[in-house]
Amino acid sequence: MTKYKLEYIWLDGYKPTPNLRGKTLIKEFDAFPTLEQLPLWGFDGSSTMQAEGNSSDCVLKPVAVYPDPERKNGVLALCEVMMPDAKTPHPSNTRASILDDDGAWFGFEQEYFFYQNGRPLGFPDAGFPAPQGPYYCGVGYGNVGATARKIVEEHLDICLAAGINHEGINAEVAKGQWEFQVFGKGSRKAADEIWLARYLLQRLTEKYGIDVEYHCKPLGDTDWNGSGMHANFSTAYMREVGGTDYFEALMDAFAEARADHIAVYGPDNHMRLTGKHETASIHQFSHGVADRGASIRVPHSFVNNGYRGYLEDRRPNSQGDPYQIASQILKTIATVPTDIENREAA
Repeated sequence: MTKYKLEYIWLDGYKPTPNLRGKTLIKEFDAFPTLEQLPLWGFDGSSTMQAEGNSSDCVLKPVAVYPDPERKNGVLALCEVMMPDAKTPHPSNTRASILDDDGAWFGFEQEYFFYQNGRPLGFPDAGFPAPQGPYYCGVGYGNVGATARKIVEEHLDICLAAGINHEGINAEVAKGQWEFQVFGKGSRKAADEIWLARYLLQRLTEKYGIDVEYHCKPLGDTDWNGSGMHANFSTAYMREVGGTDYFEALMDAFAEARADHIAVYGPDNHMRLTGKHETASIHQFSHGVADRGASIRVPHSFVNNGYRGYLEDRRPNSQGDPYQIASQILKTIATVPTDIENREAA
């Protein structure tokens, strides 16, 4: 029997964005534990904005399990928060109600800033560094500094070793700003792995004395880019059938549901979606081929393949909850009939 360190990870009840929480349970197993072997565990919900002090017990229900490469015999157990009966999802549990479809593929592009002493990493103590331009996918000390690349490379290795489908990294447009990408087949799996990748990044930066800033516009109304979490998405029908008529109907549905999407695409998005810095206005819906100033960017590959493939919704921001984002995208897609071309031909 081996003693395993089980890190139970969950989302708290803070609004408008939850925080990641984690605590460790030691259990003995013959081998790396399966999800079914992981026990329920309790925590003090009054300390996480999920219960009152006079009735503080909440329950952690493991829903996904991964190896923890940073700990000997370590296990990462992503959990849903349940009510004391261990059956009813807690109101803060957005995972429990997510629309899911194994044929729906999501690729999330998580942007963020590294912060140290209240400033983006690489910024001078006062004022600003040289303007945006050389930092995007930049190389060299003057562009990315001495620490950031070390962190993102280490984070990439940790995610891959954990089995997270991490698909890439790059320095972003603003100094001190970076991005990683996670892809998943099934909205729930893709969203799970974004949350786990966020957790691993925040835990990693502790030893560097650096924070991860996910706010979508941490530098306010300045000539510096904000941070998004662009959602690349497709369904089996979009990849295999598609067509111009279906695409146009799909864009009409997204336009009609604009407010519903904005409501779950992350807080303070009005600060980021201004029509500047590669964004569309929060007040209008738009789409365009290779247009990074549109709400939805249509890749050339999509058009060249007969309007089949994936699309990129550029409106979700870096603090957004991927469970709610993916669920809303699938909800809107579900309003568009998949036999539209046959019905119009008739």
